[in-house]
Amino acid sequence: MEYVRLGSTNLMVSRLGLGAMAFGSRRWREWILEEDEAKPVIDRALDHGINFFDTSDYYSGGESEAVLGRCLLSRVAREQVVIATKVGNPMGPSVTERGYSRKHIMHAADASLRRLGTDYIDLYQTHIWDPDTDLEEMVIAFDDLVRAGKILHAGITTMPAWQFGKCLSIARRTGRRLFVSAQNHYNLVHREDEREFIPLCRSAGVALVPYSPLARGFLCGGRTPGDGPTLRARTDEFTHRWHGRRSDFKVAQRVERIAYRRGLLPAQVALAWVLTRPGIDAPLFGATQVRHVDEAVDALSVTLRASEIRSLEAAYEPKPLAGTLG
Repeated sequence: MEYVRLGSTNLMVSRLGLGAMAFGSRRWREWILEEDEAKPVIDRALDHGINFFDTSDYYSGGESEAVLGRCLLSRVAREQVVIATKVGNPMGPSVTERGYSRKHIMHAADASLRRLGTDYIDLYQTHIWDPDTDLEEMVIAFDDLVRAGKILHAGITTMPAWQFGKCLSIARRTGRRLFVSAQNHYNLVHREDEREFIPLCRSAGVALVPYSPLARGFLCGGRTPGDGPTLRARTDEFTHRWHGRRSDFKVAQRVERIAYRRGLLPAQVALAWVLTRPGIDAPLFGATQVRHVDEAVDALSVTLRASEIRSLEAAYEPKPLAGTLG
């Protein structure tokens, strides 16, 4: 396993991170792995030297955190793994149980610590973005969690580049700690962050740990309009919302064609492409079978040819900017 610094910090993380959205309770989603099913997947990741694990308080209503914490800490010492989780999604019926108020951030961090079974979180991140957030209140709340020793670093998940830029500016102006990482949506069929967000992070020394490098399975092969080879492919509303344009299928076909020629899996080609992109530190992949971990790790040794990269990228059609027609 390769290891890299998380952005400008001294924290070393594996070149691939395992996302834990698929671990928890089937009461939340039909395709979720219960703890006895998730443990072999997590164990295999540890066997490969993966030390970076990402979850969220929202996944399975918190059960993902509990499953991940138990599986990890029954196998390795706490100091051997980097645990990341997220805050922001609704965790209850009231308006104070969501978003980025100081009240919710403080309460949610304590709740995540209890579920994970640890006394600190390595990387605590925003989750689904609320554009009406008071950024200074949020920045100060995350910094106070660092000062209290409850989290070691703070990061964000996808938000507009201009708002993230303001967060960094507020932290510098107020003497607070900067967000050190950004978990952005990035893959061969969603490349909008190449416009502004990725250049911003690279210039600021912010780690890029993109989620969904396989486009929620869209780039894993066998995908046809309106259908898919797995239960998640057929039932995941976000996959259908984000991926399904004619150009997306054209990209997926090129991924499959290159994979066939190289004796690889489509998922390995798609992941290898993300790994080649400038500034990408540690993509986060999901796995519901042990072999998915093996296949992702094998992608680290795949070197795409320049002609293959050009072919994959040429099929992409940019999406309209938010707030524009088209």
